[in-house]
Amino acid sequence: LCWVGALLGDICSGLALPGLRNGVRHWRGFFPHLLPSCRISESHKELLPCRAKTNIMFLKTHKTASSTILNIMFRFAERYNLTVALPANELFHLGYPETFQAQFVEEFQTIGQNYNIMCNHLRFNPSEVQKVMAANTFYFSILRNPILLLESSYVYYKDDVPAFKISKDVNEYLASPMKYYHPANYKQNIYARNIMWFDFGYDNNAEGNKKYIQTVLKEIEQNFHLILIADYFDESMILLKHTLCWDLDDVIYFKLNSRSQDTVQTLTPESKERVKAWCSLDWKLYLHFNQSFWRRIEETIGLEELENEVNHLRRRQKELMEICLLNQEAVGKDHINNKALLPYQSGAANILGYNLKQGLDNRTLRTCQKMVMPELQYMSHLYAVQHPHKKRKQLGLP
Repeated sequence: LCWVGALLGDICSGLALPGLRNGVRHWRGFFPHLLPSCRISESHKELLPCRAKTNIMFLKTHKTASSTILNIMFRFAERYNLTVALPANELFHLGYPETFQAQFVEEFQTIGQNYNIMCNHLRFNPSEVQKVMAANTFYFSILRNPILLLESSYVYYKDDVPAFKISKDVNEYLASPMKYYHPANYKQNIYARNIMWFDFGYDNNAEGNKKYIQTVLKEIEQNFHLILIADYFDESMILLKHTLCWDLDDVIYFKLNSRSQDTVQTLTPESKERVKAWCSLDWKLYLHFNQSFWRRIEETIGLEELENEVNHLRRRQKELMEICLLNQEAVGKDHINNKALLPYQSGAANILGYNLKQGLDNRTLRTCQKMVMPELQYMSHLYAVQHPHKKRKQLGLP
């Protein structure tokens, strides 16, 4: 171990032979606790001092491609034997939609601040999160264009949200939202208005005066080191990779919890404008952090390098899809062969999943399974691994 540590140190200082540098990933596989104190570029042409971040809090917002990021976080945690703050007892999320409390985390009283990863759904409450996560934790989240988000929420939560249930379609709802939306039922209707604002811990029915909005935006900037944008997901993964000092394979993904195109409802131009007014808090939130996202990229990566790395990510993703997936694409719920990999289905959405190729060797099979494993099944798996003495989560799924 001392020799490996010295070798990694030499690599980071540029003293090791080029041939030895190429073996870093091999050694990291055997000694996950010796996480790199430097990042080696994909071409091995430049060495940048960098320490991979392993204490991370991801605020998982709704309908923002966050299930795909959760899968990335879970795989990273398993790869390096990190501890995940998982929902306690029979919970499937960290108390959502209640404001987060540390007691919602399994064995918090025993483990204290020794969790590495927190990424399950919660309504953000910084003082309580800080009881669970270490002082050097990296905080990040993701936002999505509220126009696309509301349509997605409408279809996904059609059967659960009172404001959605009694309207014919999303355009009818947006034509007169107060006809269907009753603030008194805010816990049932949170998905129907300013859901991202709510997830960050704020009142989604608040009056959107300029001073209040600026105060909230400033608080979010203080609480979070990075805000990604779902509409530019590959670009977001490259920025995340750079910021966390991870390798490319740490952010490779297959898109999870997406739905079939035939369930997408087309918004009229009038409806799109109405979303900006009806979800004005989310709209201001999105505009602000969309600007800061691109500013951050220009300052840290540059647009030309970003394009190169996005292309590299997509090539690697395509390569893994060819290795893992039957037909190299997602399929509808009725066409998923292994029902243990069936995603949770909700509302009028047809949530897609994947079929794996037959005959994969055990190591490849495990890698591919984890990349396509739906959120609830992966959470249940990690829970059983981390808390083997506890009763397994009863998901009501195959």
